[in-house]
Amino acid sequence: MVAGSHVRPGPYGLLLATVLASVAVQGAAPPGDVQQIVVSALLGASLVLAVMIAQAKPALLRLAVAFALAGVAVNVVKSLGGVFGEGEVRAMNAAVVLLGPPAVATGLLRSLRVTHEVRLEAVSGVLSLYVLLGLLFAFLFGAIDRLGGAPFFEDGQSATAAHCLYFSFTTLTTVGYGDFVARTNLGHTLCVFEMLIGQIYLVTVVSLIVSNLRRPREVIERPEP
Repeated sequence: MVAGSHVRPGPYGLLLATVLASVAVQGAAPPGDVQQIVVSALLGASLVLAVMIAQAKPALLRLAVAFALAGVAVNVVKSLGGVFGEGEVRAMNAAVVLLGPPAVATGLLRSLRVTHEVRLEAVSGVLSLYVLLGLLFAFLFGAIDRLGGAPFFEDGQSATAAHCLYFSFTTLTTVGYGDFVARTNLGHTLCVFEMLIGQIYLVTVVSLIVSNLRRPREVIERPEP
Protein backbone atom coordinates (compact mmCIF):
# COMPACT_ATOMS: atom_id res chain seq x y z
CA MET A 1 0.00 0.00 0.00
CA VAL A 2 1.32 3.46 -0.89
CA ALA A 3 2.12 5.48 2.24
CA GLY A 4 0.68 8.65 0.78
CA SER A 5 -2.74 7.06 0.42
CA HIS A 6 -3.30 7.60 4.14
CA VAL A 7 -3.02 11.36 3.89
CA ARG A 8 -4.64 12.12 0.54
CA PRO A 9 -8.04 13.77 1.03
CA GLY A 10 -9.37 11.88 -1.99
CA PRO A 11 -12.81 12.52 -3.51
CA TYR A 12 -14.22 13.50 -0.12
CA GLY A 13 -11.75 16.38 -0.08
CA LEU A 14 -13.36 17.68 -3.27
CA LEU A 15 -16.80 17.18 -1.72
CA LEU A 16 -15.79 19.14 1.37
CA ALA A 17 -14.40 21.94 -0.78
CA THR A 18 -17.65 22.12 -2.75
CA VAL A 19 -19.77 22.20 0.40
CA LEU A 20 -17.60 24.88 2.01
CA ALA A 21 -17.75 26.92 -1.20
CA SER A 22 -21.56 26.92 -0.99
CA VAL A 23 -21.30 28.16 2.61
CA ALA A 24 -18.87 30.91 1.62
CA VAL A 25 -20.95 32.10 -1.34
CA GLN A 26 -24.17 32.05 0.66
CA GLY A 27 -22.67 33.83 3.64
CA ALA A 28 -20.31 36.35 2.09
CA ALA A 29 -21.33 37.05 -1.52
CA PRO A 30 -23.73 39.93 -2.23
CA PRO A 31 -27.31 38.62 -2.04
CA GLY A 32 -29.20 38.33 -5.27
CA ASP A 33 -30.30 36.01 -8.03
CA VAL A 34 -26.77 35.25 -9.21
CA GLN A 35 -25.72 34.28 -5.70
CA GLN A 36 -28.70 31.94 -5.33
CA ILE A 37 -28.08 30.26 -8.67
CA VAL A 38 -24.41 29.71 -7.83
CA VAL A 39 -25.33 28.27 -4.43
CA SER A 40 -27.89 25.91 -5.97
CA ALA A 41 -25.33 24.76 -8.55
CA LEU A 42 -22.78 24.06 -5.82
CA LEU A 43 -25.36 22.19 -3.76
CA GLY A 44 -26.34 20.11 -6.78
CA ALA A 45 -22.71 19.35 -7.55
CA SER A 46 -22.20 18.28 -3.92
CA LEU A 47 -25.17 15.92 -4.10
CA VAL A 48 -24.09 14.30 -7.36
CA LEU A 49 -20.51 13.98 -6.13
CA ALA A 50 -21.66 12.38 -2.85
CA VAL A 51 -23.79 9.83 -4.70
CA MET A 52 -20.97 9.03 -7.12
CA ILE A 53 -18.50 8.52 -4.25
CA ALA A 54 -21.01 6.22 -2.56
CA GLN A 55 -21.05 4.11 -5.74
CA ALA A 56 -24.82 4.12 -5.71
CA LYS A 57 -26.91 2.34 -8.29
CA PRO A 58 -27.39 4.13 -11.64
CA ALA A 59 -31.04 4.80 -10.81
CA LEU A 60 -30.05 6.65 -7.64
CA LEU A 61 -27.41 8.60 -9.52
CA ARG A 62 -29.98 9.65 -12.11
CA LEU A 63 -32.31 10.72 -9.28
CA ALA A 64 -29.54 12.79 -7.74
CA VAL A 65 -28.81 14.48 -11.07
CA ALA A 66 -32.53 15.18 -11.49
CA PHE A 67 -32.74 16.80 -8.05
CA ALA A 68 -29.59 18.83 -8.72
CA LEU A 69 -30.94 20.12 -12.04
CA ALA A 70 -34.34 20.81 -10.49
CA GLY A 71 -32.71 22.88 -7.76
CA VAL A 72 -30.89 25.03 -10.30
CA ALA A 73 -34.03 25.30 -12.46
CA VAL A 74 -36.14 26.54 -9.56
CA ASN A 75 -33.59 29.24 -8.79
CA VAL A 76 -33.37 30.28 -12.45
CA VAL A 77 -37.15 30.48 -12.81
CA LYS A 78 -37.37 32.53 -9.63
CA SER A 79 -34.73 34.94 -10.96
CA LEU A 80 -36.78 35.40 -14.13
CA GLY A 81 -39.86 36.36 -12.15
CA GLY A 82 -41.62 33.06 -12.56
CA VAL A 83 -44.01 31.21 -10.30
CA PHE A 84 -41.45 30.39 -7.62
CA GLY A 85 -40.71 32.66 -4.69
CA GLU A 86 -37.99 32.77 -2.06
CA GLY A 87 -39.76 30.20 0.09
CA GLU A 88 -39.95 27.63 -2.69
CA VAL A 89 -36.29 28.22 -3.53
CA ARG A 90 -35.16 27.55 0.03
CA ALA A 91 -37.41 24.53 0.36
CA MET A 92 -35.96 23.10 -2.86
CA ASN A 93 -32.42 23.75 -1.65
CA ALA A 94 -33.27 21.96 1.60
CA ALA A 95 -34.54 18.96 -0.39
CA VAL A 96 -31.31 18.82 -2.40
CA VAL A 97 -29.17 19.04 0.75
CA LEU A 98 -31.31 16.43 2.55
CA LEU A 99 -30.24 13.72 0.10
CA GLY A 100 -26.54 14.40 0.65
CA PRO A 101 -25.90 13.08 4.20
CA PRO A 102 -27.27 9.55 3.54
CA ALA A 103 -25.06 9.27 0.46
CA VAL A 104 -22.00 10.50 2.37
CA ALA A 105 -22.67 8.08 5.23
CA THR A 106 -23.12 5.17 2.83
CA GLY A 107 -19.89 5.97 1.04
CA LEU A 108 -17.95 6.29 4.28
CA LEU A 109 -19.19 2.97 5.62
CA ARG A 110 -18.32 1.26 2.35
CA SER A 111 -14.84 2.79 2.38
CA LEU A 112 -14.18 1.78 5.98
CA ARG A 113 -15.32 -1.78 5.32
CA VAL A 114 -12.94 -2.05 2.36
CA THR A 115 -9.84 -0.41 3.87
CA HIS A 116 -10.31 -1.36 7.55
CA GLU A 117 -8.59 1.87 8.50
CA VAL A 118 -9.30 5.58 8.83
CA ARG A 119 -7.68 7.85 6.28
CA LEU A 120 -7.80 11.58 5.77
CA GLU A 121 -10.57 11.18 3.20
CA ALA A 122 -12.80 9.73 5.93
CA VAL A 123 -12.24 12.86 8.03
CA SER A 124 -13.13 14.99 5.00
CA GLY A 125 -16.27 12.90 4.59
CA VAL A 126 -17.53 13.27 8.16
CA LEU A 127 -16.82 17.00 8.07
CA SER A 128 -18.73 17.30 4.79
CA LEU A 129 -21.71 15.59 6.41
CA TYR A 130 -21.51 17.96 9.38
CA VAL A 131 -21.52 21.06 7.17
CA LEU A 132 -24.40 19.64 5.11
CA LEU A 133 -26.45 19.33 8.31
CA GLY A 134 -25.86 23.00 9.06
CA LEU A 135 -26.90 23.95 5.54
CA LEU A 136 -30.02 21.79 5.78
CA PHE A 137 -31.28 23.56 8.89
CA ALA A 138 -30.39 26.96 7.45
CA PHE A 139 -32.61 26.34 4.43
CA LEU A 140 -35.37 24.95 6.64
CA PHE A 141 -35.34 28.10 8.77
CA GLY A 142 -35.52 30.27 5.67
CA ALA A 143 -38.33 28.21 4.14
CA ILE A 144 -40.37 28.45 7.34
CA ASP A 145 -39.87 32.21 7.41
CA ARG A 146 -41.04 32.65 3.82
CA LEU A 147 -43.79 30.03 3.73
CA GLY A 148 -45.04 30.10 7.31
CA GLY A 149 -46.75 33.47 7.12
CA ALA A 150 -44.81 34.97 10.04
CA PRO A 151 -41.19 35.94 10.76
CA PHE A 152 -38.94 33.12 11.93
CA PHE A 153 -36.80 35.33 14.16
CA GLU A 154 -37.80 37.44 17.14
CA ASP A 155 -37.94 41.26 16.97
CA GLY A 156 -38.66 41.24 13.24
CA GLN A 157 -35.09 40.39 12.25
CA SER A 158 -34.92 39.45 8.60
CA ALA A 159 -34.29 35.81 7.76
CA THR A 160 -31.85 36.43 4.92
CA ALA A 161 -29.80 33.53 3.59
CA ALA A 162 -26.73 34.79 5.42
CA HIS A 163 -28.63 35.27 8.70
CA CYS A 164 -30.16 31.79 8.53
CA LEU A 165 -26.76 30.27 7.76
CA TYR A 166 -25.15 32.12 10.66
CA PHE A 167 -27.95 31.16 13.06
CA SER A 168 -27.88 27.54 11.95
CA PHE A 169 -24.18 27.02 12.52
CA THR A 170 -24.14 28.86 15.84
CA THR A 171 -26.97 26.52 16.87
CA LEU A 172 -25.32 23.39 15.47
CA THR A 173 -22.11 24.15 17.36
CA THR A 174 -24.08 25.34 20.46
CA VAL A 175 -22.19 28.65 20.45
CA GLY A 176 -25.45 30.56 20.82
CA TYR A 177 -24.42 34.21 20.61
CA GLY A 178 -28.02 35.27 21.22
CA ASP A 179 -28.20 37.95 18.53
CA PHE A 180 -30.74 35.83 16.63
CA VAL A 181 -33.52 33.92 18.40
CA ALA A 182 -36.24 31.69 16.94
CA ARG A 183 -39.72 33.06 17.59
CA THR A 184 -42.08 30.09 17.39
CA ASN A 185 -42.34 26.74 19.14
CA LEU A 186 -41.56 25.03 15.83
CA GLY A 187 -38.40 27.09 15.53
CA HIS A 188 -37.40 26.27 19.09
CA THR A 189 -37.96 22.56 18.51
CA LEU A 190 -35.89 22.54 15.34
CA CYS A 191 -33.11 24.33 17.19
CA VAL A 192 -33.19 21.71 19.95
CA PHE A 193 -32.86 18.92 17.39
CA GLU A 194 -30.04 20.74 15.61
CA MET A 195 -28.14 21.25 18.87
CA LEU A 196 -28.56 17.61 19.83
CA ILE A 197 -27.49 16.37 16.41
CA GLY A 198 -24.50 18.70 16.37
CA GLN A 199 -23.22 17.73 19.79
CA ILE A 200 -23.83 14.00 19.46
CA TYR A 201 -22.20 13.98 16.04
CA LEU A 202 -19.11 15.83 17.26
CA VAL A 203 -18.52 13.79 20.41
CA THR A 204 -19.16 10.43 18.76
CA VAL A 205 -18.64 10.23 15.01
CA VAL A 206 -16.07 13.00 14.49
CA SER A 207 -14.07 12.22 17.64
CA LEU A 208 -14.01 8.51 16.81
CA ILE A 209 -12.88 9.09 13.24
CA VAL A 210 -10.19 11.61 14.19
CA SER A 211 -8.86 9.49 17.06
CA ASN A 212 -8.35 6.59 14.65
CA LEU A 213 -6.83 8.64 11.84
CA ARG A 214 -3.97 6.82 10.07
CA ARG A 215 -4.21 3.80 12.33
CA PRO A 216 -2.57 1.05 10.28
CA ARG A 217 -4.42 -2.08 9.37
CA GLU A 218 -3.75 -4.89 11.78
CA VAL A 219 -1.73 -7.62 10.13
CA ILE A 220 -1.54 -11.11 11.55
CA GLU A 221 1.98 -12.38 11.15
CA ARG A 222 2.20 -16.01 10.24
CA PRO A 223 5.33 -17.97 11.03
CA GLU A 224 7.34 -19.01 8.04
CA PRO A 225 7.28 -22.75 7.31
